[in-house]
Amino acid sequence: MSLYPELIASVLYQATGSNEIIEPVYFYIGIVFGLQGIYVTALFVTSWLMSGTWLAGMLTVAWFIINRVDTTRIEYSIPLRENWALPYFACQVAALTGYLKSNLNTYGERFCYLLMSASTYTFMMMWEYSHYLLFLQAVSLFLLDIFSLEQSDKVYEVYKIYIFSLFLGYLLQFENPALLVSPLLSLVAALMLAKCLQLNVKKGSFVAKIIKVINFYLVCTLTITLNIIMKMFVPHKENGHMLKFLEVKFGLNMTKNFTMNWLLCQESLQAPSQDFFLRLTQSSLLPFYILVLIICLLSMLQVIFRRINGKSLKETVTLEDGRIGERPEIIYHVIHTILLGSLAMVIEGLKYIWIPYVCMLAAFGVCSPELWMTLFKWLRLRTVHPILLALILSMAVPTIIGLSLWKEFFPRLMTELMELQEFYDPDTVELMTWIKRQAPVAAVFAGSPQLMGAIKLCTGWMVTSLPLYNDDDLLKRNENIYQIYSKRSAEDIYKILTSYKANYLIVEDAICNEVGTMRGCRVKDLLDIANGHMVCEEGDKLTYSKYGRFCHEVKINYSPYVNYFTRVYWNRSYFVYKINTVISFQS
Repeated sequence: MSLYPELIASVLYQATGSNEIIEPVYFYIGIVFGLQGIYVTALFVTSWLMSGTWLAGMLTVAWFIINRVDTTRIEYSIPLRENWALPYFACQVAALTGYLKSNLNTYGERFCYLLMSASTYTFMMMWEYSHYLLFLQAVSLFLLDIFSLEQSDKVYEVYKIYIFSLFLGYLLQFENPALLVSPLLSLVAALMLAKCLQLNVKKGSFVAKIIKVINFYLVCTLTITLNIIMKMFVPHKENGHMLKFLEVKFGLNMTKNFTMNWLLCQESLQAPSQDFFLRLTQSSLLPFYILVLIICLLSMLQVIFRRINGKSLKETVTLEDGRIGERPEIIYHVIHTILLGSLAMVIEGLKYIWIPYVCMLAAFGVCSPELWMTLFKWLRLRTVHPILLALILSMAVPTIIGLSLWKEFFPRLMTELMELQEFYDPDTVELMTWIKRQAPVAAVFAGSPQLMGAIKLCTGWMVTSLPLYNDDDLLKRNENIYQIYSKRSAEDIYKILTSYKANYLIVEDAICNEVGTMRGCRVKDLLDIANGHMVCEEGDKLTYSKYGRFCHEVKINYSPYVNYFTRVYWNRSYFVYKINTVISFQS
């Protein structure tokens, strides 16, 4: 677990004297919501930098808020690592956007470089998956360099920031081996080696083009080779379940494993639903994003073919030229959004990384006279002066979009802000109250990871598992505890629970009698498949269990279940059993 966010929050809480003014939980929530403000501000600045007008920033913020169901999970789960980390990534992207601009002065370039360095390192410290996102960014910069858009030196300076952040993160994360075997380190090392081997030849010549192709092949080969070598020599448990999950997700492998099938059933790890695209279309975000992306992508391809044919690029691109694809920061964002979008089309949970930049890119495009001018150049517009029309549209279109969004969504937002909602789950509240009043201080509870997380937060009592899915050992532990909902004997369940030193078992009626989710994705179905008690595919061997489902049988209070477990509390949703230390075999 990455606990640096909580460590920083606790230091700030004590250092600012807030312990005398505000409760810790509200201070924590305030910091997280403050970071979301920084997140939106960074997107505002990025869009402004790209378009040159604050209107783009305002439209970015409007789209972000209106589509907040798809841009952030802050409303549903405040302490998520991504809620701490993504604001710093947004700051890093804003700094990178300014850094890549061709007309940046020395002081501006230095400021962007320092901000980029600080935010890259902080982002890496906040989230265990940060190096994967930075890997995608490094791939985007590598492709930018391959297209030879006169920013090679700046790109390699960014690579140095990656290396510095990785090694500093490795030391401060107590020699975390995941950073050493990360694809980011392998890619950056390969790029540095390839640069050392690169020959100085005349740009635009046939030899230079061949060397570009060889360089691309060399970098790809070196990246894979270095990553394999690092994994051979560095002991690690780096997300092996993620690779297995991706194999099953893309149909490269089949499995009966409970954990893999359970992950595949999670809504956030499935492909986006139709409702997702409908929401983005209703807010007008998706249509304008597609329009902007197509224009920028075609302009970028036009620039690439121009370079392939040996034509030089202009040092300074004016509005009249209508060549938005020659701006390196635009090319970077086009490549980056395509990579993120491709992943979000496979795993819906990644939309929270992609959609904020969709808001930013779409807002930049409709507010950019350069984009409209590029379109008019292709259309060969002659009836109206194209520059004048581009300037008018770059102000009129976002104004019209803003007014329509205001008319349609502002009343809804105001209604939602006036709604007062209250948490209501009396059964869970009763359970937590019983634990705090009746359970021994040294008690250890076993049950579903989600419930155990709630017990740990609400009562502070020890639990056997937590809802964390980034560690192989924890996933295996969760699978074993879930066996309380399988067709296993009382003795088997007893052995599993006592191996984790559990004193109390909590059975949830909602899981034991689950009927809501589709068949094959219920916890008990997944357990039956994993244990061979249900046919998954044709040709599978079916093993009939001589035992009933444990969570049902233990409620009946007959031997041998009462020998191992004694019911001490129950309500409509939960049944709590004390795990007997001395086993009685009375009938």
